[in-house]
Amino acid sequence: VVGEGYHAEFGGPHAEVAALASCPDPVGTTCAVTLEPCAHHGKTPPCAGALISAGVRRVVIAIRDPHPEARGGVEVLRQAGVEVEVGCRQDAAAALNAPFLWSVARPDRPFVALKIATSLDGFIADAQGRSQWISGDEAREYVHWLRAGFDAIGVGRRTADADDPQLTARGAVTPRVPPRRVVFARSGRVREDLRVVRTASQVPTIVVTSPQVRDRTAGRLSGTGVQVVGANGVAAGLRALRALGINSILVEGGSTLGAELLAQDLVDRLYQVQAPVWLGTGMPAFGPREAVSLESARWGVITERRALGRDSLLVVDRQLCLLES
Repeated sequence: VVGEGYHAEFGGPHAEVAALASCPDPVGTTCAVTLEPCAHHGKTPPCAGALISAGVRRVVIAIRDPHPEARGGVEVLRQAGVEVEVGCRQDAAAALNAPFLWSVARPDRPFVALKIATSLDGFIADAQGRSQWISGDEAREYVHWLRAGFDAIGVGRRTADADDPQLTARGAVTPRVPPRRVVFARSGRVREDLRVVRTASQVPTIVVTSPQVRDRTAGRLSGTGVQVVGANGVAAGLRALRALGINSILVEGGSTLGAELLAQDLVDRLYQVQAPVWLGTGMPAFGPREAVSLESARWGVITERRALGRDSLLVVDRQLCLLES
């Protein structure tokens, strides 16, 4: 490997340009990318042209770019005599780029990932409602890394009240633009002493509530910097978040919000951290749901399974994505 790069921020150099900048002599090299090099002039010049000008001999592309304005790099490269291979590690790249692919294919709502930390017997808190901490240090560090890759981090009102989370990405990975914090509170009863409210002037916070109490909630929270959005239900709330430019959200809600998202088929990816402990009783990971038969149940695709210190991680996608050939 003679060079590498990634797209660090919106409007900044794309991965190909960053990789070329780190390579002392790219002439005759092979460039491997997860997404087709762009072929249009946007906020940055086309990456396909940069690869051609640099003298790259071969480009290996995992997936084509579904965006109609950006795609076309394969044809541009081939016309310039560059050898192009498409489809290498396609499924892995699709899972990695799922939020972006979703934002192109489904502009109506964000890509929704649900993160839960459970005991072996499926509880997210003990009988007294205590959840800190079921997961270990390594798992919590992983969650901070995970948060940094999303446009927003969301919780329900009960989780906000019980845990008073900061909902920020801290530790080794600190995003240049922090994810927005979202509290789903149909009643609008969000306490003013919560950290997400008190720090809203530093890290943006959005409260999604019902239209009936939207104005009253906004008035009570005026001066805090919190943005209040009115929406009838969680699905409408997600559509409102997309209209605010949120293309992906990591929901760390409790059993009520998680069950509601699943019941409405709004979860695109599930991150389950499982700790090696039996609680016997407590708060279940998901609240009551209508029973379904095994034949009619929704099955997911396991995209990752590994250890996180003492805990285990399971990543399940509802569907990999919509790929274009």
